[in-house]
Amino acid sequence: TGRVLGAGAVLVALVVLGAHPGRGQEATGFFQEAVKAECHFPNGTEQVRLVVRNSHNREQYMHYDSDVGRYLADTRLGEDQAKYQNSQPDVLEENRAAVDTYCRHNYGVLTPFIVERKGERVPNTSL
Repeated sequence: TGRVLGAGAVLVALVVLGAHPGRGQEATGFFQEAVKAECHFPNGTEQVRLVVRNSHNREQYMHYDSDVGRYLADTRLGEDQAKYQNSQPDVLEENRAAVDTYCRHNYGVLTPFIVERKGERVPNTSL
């Protein structure tokens, strides 16, 4: 939902305010922050897994895994970020709810267009 991704906007501010260039490195004035939500359906909607990946300059620094129920750090930068997010009960509850409101909901909406389109393909003969 927008709230899951909204939590990512908070992280952007925290990363920008807390990130410092390493020794000997100049700040370029450009950075890229990305939050990507993935829904995994190993057997339809019976078991659903939400993974929210947070990246800074194309390096994933932490992720939320609904199977674990909390944020996990992937780098040193992610340690403080994950600790902070895990201390926010409302953020964790929103992510838990997103398994139903975001993943299962979108599965029901999109399934007819992506999963059930099996069968013979008719070649296009018009030029």
